[in-house]
Amino acid sequence: MKQNIQETQGKQNTQSNQAMLNNQAKQKKQAMQNKQAKKRKQDIQEKQDAQVKQVSSAKQLLHRKHSKHGKHGKLKIIPIGGMEQIGMNITVFEYEDDIIVVDCGIAFPENEMLGIDLVIPDISYLKRNALKIKGIFLTHGHEDHIGALPFVLKEVNVPVYGTKLTIGLLENKLREHKIIDTVTRNVVSASDTVKAGAFSVEFIGSNHSIVDASALAIHTPAGVVIHSGDFKVDYTPIHGSKPIDLQRFAQLGKEGVLLLMADSTNAERKGYTMSESSVGKAFDTLFAESSGRRIIVATFSSNVDRVQQAIDAAVKNGRKVAIEGRSMINVVAVATELGYLNMPEGTVIESNHINNYEDGKLVIITTGSQGEPMAALSRMAINQHRRIQIKPGDRVILSSTPIPGNEKTVSRVINELFKKGADVIFEDTHVSGHACQEELKLLHSLVKAKFFIPVHGEYRHLKKHAELAEELGMPSDNITILANGDVYEIDENGGKIMSKIPLNLIFVDGLGVGDVGNIVLRDRHKLSQDGLMVVVVTLDKRTGKIISGPDILSRGFVYVRESSDLMVEAKGVVSEALITILANNPKDWNKIKNGIKDVLNNYLWQQIKRSPMILPIVTEI
Repeated sequence: MKQNIQETQGKQNTQSNQAMLNNQAKQKKQAMQNKQAKKRKQDIQEKQDAQVKQVSSAKQLLHRKHSKHGKHGKLKIIPIGGMEQIGMNITVFEYEDDIIVVDCGIAFPENEMLGIDLVIPDISYLKRNALKIKGIFLTHGHEDHIGALPFVLKEVNVPVYGTKLTIGLLENKLREHKIIDTVTRNVVSASDTVKAGAFSVEFIGSNHSIVDASALAIHTPAGVVIHSGDFKVDYTPIHGSKPIDLQRFAQLGKEGVLLLMADSTNAERKGYTMSESSVGKAFDTLFAESSGRRIIVATFSSNVDRVQQAIDAAVKNGRKVAIEGRSMINVVAVATELGYLNMPEGTVIESNHINNYEDGKLVIITTGSQGEPMAALSRMAINQHRRIQIKPGDRVILSSTPIPGNEKTVSRVINELFKKGADVIFEDTHVSGHACQEELKLLHSLVKAKFFIPVHGEYRHLKKHAELAEELGMPSDNITILANGDVYEIDENGGKIMSKIPLNLIFVDGLGVGDVGNIVLRDRHKLSQDGLMVVVVTLDKRTGKIISGPDILSRGFVYVRESSDLMVEAKGVVSEALITILANNPKDWNKIKNGIKDVLNNYLWQQIKRSPMILPIVTEI
């Protein structure tokens, strides 16, 4: 009995010792893993510190060099987008080892960019110089100024600075791209100044077709640069917005401005741009004349002031408001939350409740003023909208003017609306958000810059603005028209294009970014124009003889049932060519495929003067 107890105790002691050893081994292993993780973290930190130290040392060396000679370096200005085009505005300002970026927008695809959703800037230069970038500064919240940020910030994550609504609209995009938690956003107000390396960026209150627009005074060691952003001079903006701060521009002009970069969109238009408040008066008149009729207002989703005026007119006339279109719903939600849209409680209703109200008690504010195929108004016009159908008697107000290139699509939508019995109003219901010639002259006269670069516009707009500056007395040698990629260097002695960086258009197609290039677009273009012919041939792997085919399939080229003779003859031509090719090169796949392409292409051109894309498919059994 005693012996059994001792044996049991011995086993328990052995198990206890083994457990203790296992626990010690686990602790030792965990300690080793913690040590390795700490070492990796230290290595990463040391590497980052070394990079920062390297940049800092180089900067100090350059600073001492310039101090020794008693002069400052030159400021580099590199437009990556926005020149000779409407949209995709982004400009790099570089002084020694510090970089800031102004705006970061998208461009909408041109007609030949088949299947492309968006065009974003090529930021290869920014990626190569990522450690130098101190921040991205936004002038306002339009797509052509902030739309590319979700794509760019995934590659170059730097702080972003903008006014309250601008940052609010940006945050919506960052949330959609699931990077809201990784991006540093900084809300600033008009008259705030942000220090960013060698730069001090001052925000100046401005007017545009979106609230919270700003111009920038960029203070650099080389001198002051004023970037107007998109602007106009509006002395009577709506709902308490302040007029553009002309006093600050004049003060900067007295202190001395090295360079002015100013909006050129309306440089060809004489006179002044009308105030945004004038649209509200037009809305009041149209709404009062529309008793018993449903009103649909289409405008840019980002034009918060325009939406506010449509809501005000609806409230005055006892109407409920439905918001339609994804981007419109998002912008209205952000603007309301931030206090930029004001309306009595219960004014806005869900669009799926509109059938509960009489037509004369409804206003629908929607997207689609540019005729975009997938926008809400376009779908209404062709009876493809899930909830809203155009009815005879509807009054549709297009409160915008077509962006260059969109004229045909807008006209198509207007025609469809008229066919449905709607009354379409598209005149005197919009004012531009860009300065005309007299406002541009005012800005130039206040700022009195030594040098000038026209920005934001097609080449004809830039050229006209340059001529306008020359008429005001600026020497032609002090005016420079830049193209995207130009590296312009300037100091108090002058400015000059010194070099050019290579740039490519980056296409966004669905979820793909940059995976569609010019070759793919060329193929799409050819397919859209000439169609496709597929030639299928099966060969005997051992003998190299034809087992089946050639079979020819046509897509977008000819209607096979009505072109049977052509297809039979084409098949015969390919069969004869294959016999000759296989006799000489039975295993040379490239020669077989190229031979099929050449002989079929020549035959089709001779017969019907068409040249489809030909795709040979050769298999072995």
